[in-house]
Amino acid sequence: MQRVEKLRIEMEKEGLAALLVTSPYNLRYLTGFTGTTGLAVITLNKAFFITDFRYTEQAAKQCVGFEVVKNTGPIFEEVAHLVEQENLPNLGFEETQITFSEYSYLEEIVDTALIPVSDMIETLREIKDEEEIATIRKACEISDAAFTHILTFIKPGVTEIQVANELDFHMRSLGAGGVSFETIVASGLRSAMPHGVASDKVIESGDFVTLDFGCYYNGYVSDMTRTISVGEPSEKLKEIYQVVLEAQLKVIEVAKAGVTGIELDAVARDHIASKGYGEAFGHSTGHGIGLEIHERPNVSRVSEQAFVPGNVITDEPGIYLPGIGGVRIEDDLLITENGCEVLVHSPKELIIL
Repeated sequence: MQRVEKLRIEMEKEGLAALLVTSPYNLRYLTGFTGTTGLAVITLNKAFFITDFRYTEQAAKQCVGFEVVKNTGPIFEEVAHLVEQENLPNLGFEETQITFSEYSYLEEIVDTALIPVSDMIETLREIKDEEEIATIRKACEISDAAFTHILTFIKPGVTEIQVANELDFHMRSLGAGGVSFETIVASGLRSAMPHGVASDKVIESGDFVTLDFGCYYNGYVSDMTRTISVGEPSEKLKEIYQVVLEAQLKVIEVAKAGVTGIELDAVARDHIASKGYGEAFGHSTGHGIGLEIHERPNVSRVSEQAFVPGNVITDEPGIYLPGIGGVRIEDDLLITENGCEVLVHSPKELIIL
């Protein structure tokens, strides 16, 4: 309930008597619930979890400190009942998680002021506790092991989708609950596509192959990218690989508490631009990870937020040259007071198979 207590402090600051939580990620963060149907109503001194008969037993075990309420009709009717029962003067709701029709229905049946709330729980989620960090470490270990395995599988003649399927299956065999996003395998000219999800293209000798993948482990994600070469690559591909590697390592040197997302993004972007490839790096240098694959804080040209210990971010600069190929290298970094811990341990020097 420590996370709920932190939330209550923020609720008091905003004058909220209660908060309706509907985001599945925020529900898992606050309650531990892993099912697919439910919501929470958190007041300043009580916590309720509402779900139907399929999940009441599960919720009773997972939602420690919450009173489990079973709904037999529309779930929002139980919310209205709790508002009346607890005599709540207002009810906050996650404005980005509720549809307009849901809001309209709530407004009809709930006899209190509805107050839109944005990012209150997401802000708490930015700073990972020791349990969360340990879980992300394990997710990264699985990804590292999968990368080691896939190096024995990739060869001329296999398709990108075969590589992706092998990666996905191997991560599951190591304990992953699933993939954290659709696995990217982009080879040859397709490696110039930053989000080139796996296709039927056959991998050929001389191809660069970009592998961007990750897994879920106990609800938390990993996210890593490596670019390898199948056979001897061209000199141009070798050149851009070295530039990206240098930029990626420079970010690791600078990343620490107090540095802003803009400043860290500029480290990679300025280096790549200094080598003449500024126009070929169009995406952000990184983003936060945790329960979701994209969370705050971000590492971008517009992120003024300073990092604090406990943030976990990606470091993923890239260069993409249409008609030639591309390179991206990505690690997950845990921000500390005086630096960062690299959570991904796979080699980054160019691997030629």
